Amino acid sequence: MKELGLYIHIPFCKQKCYYCDFVSYAKNEKFFERYIEALLEEMNNFFDNNDVEIKTIYIGGGTPSIIDAKYIEKIMNFFKEKDLLKKTKEITIEVNPGTVDEEKIKCYKKAGINRLSIGLQSTDDNMLKKIGRIHCYKDFLNTYKFAKEAGFDNINVDIMIGLPKQKISDVKNTLEKIINLESEPPKHISVYSLIVEENTPIEKMINEGTLELPNEENERNMYWYVKNFLELNGYNHYEISNFAKDGYESIHNSDCWKQKEYIGFGVAAHSFIDDVRFGNTSNLDEYLRNCENKDFEDNRIIDEVEKDLFSKEQEFMLVGLRMIDGVSIQEFKNKFGENPIFVFKSELSKLVEDGLLMVDFDRIKLTNRGLDLANLVWEEFV
Repeated sequence: MKELGLYIHIPFCKQKCYYCDFVSYAKNEKFFERYIEALLEEMNNFFDNNDVEIKTIYIGGGTPSIIDAKYIEKIMNFFKEKDLLKKTKEITIEVNPGTVDEEKIKCYKKAGINRLSIGLQSTDDNMLKKIGRIHCYKDFLNTYKFAKEAGFDNINVDIMIGLPKQKISDVKNTLEKIINLESEPPKHISVYSLIVEENTPIEKMINEGTLELPNEENERNMYWYVKNFLELNGYNHYEISNFAKDGYESIHNSDCWKQKEYIGFGVAAHSFIDDVRFGNTSNLDEYLRNCENKDFEDNRIIDEVEKDLFSKEQEFMLVGLRMIDGVSIQEFKNKFGENPIFVFKSELSKLVEDGLLMVDFDRIKLTNRGLDLANLVWEEFV
């Protein structure tokens, strides 16, 4: 049986963050129930026509925790009724402080979810306000407390660097508060640099001069401070933006970086099956209408064009080099029947010479300089 990761997109938010360019909708409570029914229709159609095993489930958004817990229960009951969770190792839901209470967290645990990803971003309330977050640090503390009391052991906390007027001392303060949480520190921490996307409120504020971001050198210093701090405190840096205690690396995300197959459900959700990538429409009305009319194929808007061998090899290198351990030469050989050292001889020679990559026995991986200039590395494989 084919083994798949499964992604479920809940595209609703209380308020869009100023930096967000994801497909999500604020203040659309009237669509919640209709959307969940459409989602269940789409999933039912897929599992009625495909014999697969689910390895991981990731419920993301948007803000999945904005909807009533009964809808998450309904989704989880769908999998239980179809007996699809026998080999499922990890079930994650993204949670934003300010959108959950004690009962909602307990409901997630009872429904079978075993991993939470909490979007903190910063412990500085003023900074949170500047980037359009709806919560304060106290909301995060309450959310974390509810999660631990409900029995969640596998918790990720998201933080951001490169925020408006942010300094290394601010980052230090956030990290120290996280690892000194009263119960125990989280098993996983994700650290993302603020990316200014086109047509977002934060881009407009920067262009108008009402917000100022740290320069690139300061942002990179923040990254290395985070890396050193978390490694000194027992976290394994296993992917460019991700740190985990031993055994708590994200299975779902790691499989995606290793080009394992996954299926996505919901508006704008993407899938990767049989070496083909495809996605659903990002138009909410169109998605709902197609699911209700059982025109599921009409939701797919990305051409399912199978890539040639070289393109697949490029993608394998590009995605695999996000991992700190890099790309296994033997795994590449097993998958493609060729040696990446010869396939990408000129690219690798250039990147090694520039000090961005190193070849270490079976691994091709980023150097410390390569971590700072990863975009230059990935450009070679696009």
